[in-house]
Amino acid sequence: MSKKLVAGVSGNLTRPSKTKAFISHIVGDIADRTSAASSVFDIEDLGPSFPQARRIGDLDPSARNLVEQFLSADIVVVGSPTFKGSYTGLFKHFFDLLDPSSLRGKPVVLAATGGGERHALIVEHQLRPLFGFFEALTMPTAIYASDKDFANGQLVSEAIQARARQAVAEACRAAGVPYSVGLAA
Repeated sequence: MSKKLVAGVSGNLTRPSKTKAFISHIVGDIADRTSAASSVFDIEDLGPSFPQARRIGDLDPSARNLVEQFLSADIVVVGSPTFKGSYTGLFKHFFDLLDPSSLRGKPVVLAATGGGERHALIVEHQLRPLFGFFEALTMPTAIYASDKDFANGQLVSEAIQARARQAVAEACRAAGVPYSVGLAA
C-alpha cells in the first residue's frame, strides 16, 4: 500500500504568509499523526501560467504537478486570507480549474485567516458552500484565525490550536487513517 498524502493549498499571494503557515501547521499535524507524506503550496507557487489558465492543461508542468498532487491527496486542507469578506480571487480561480467531481467525497479541512473577528464566518459562508459544490466531505470543525492568534508569523493561540486538532482528528477518521493522539502538533 502506498503512503498516504495530505496536501494543503493557501490562497495567499504574499510572503511571508500567515495563511500558509496556518495551513502548514494543520497539514503537518495530520502528517505527523498519520505518518503521511505532506505537500503545501500557495497560489504564488503556481507561477506565471496560472492567472491566464482556463483549464489545468493551460498550466506549465510545474503548476500542473502541484494541482495533480493536491488532487491525489487522501486529505486536503484549504485556506485563504479574508479579503472583502471572502476568499481571494485567485484562490477561487484555482478551484475554477478543477473538474466538479475531482473532490467528491474527499476529506477537506476548511481554514481561513483575517485581520479580526468580524471575518470569522468566512469558513461557513464562503468556503463551505464552495466545497459543497464539489461534493467534498468537509469536516464539521472549520478553523478561523485572526492576527491576534499569531506571533512572528506562527500560530500561538492555544484555542485555535485545539480547534485545529479537533479538525485533524475528524479528517483522520473520515479518511480511515489511524489517528495517534500521543503526538504533539
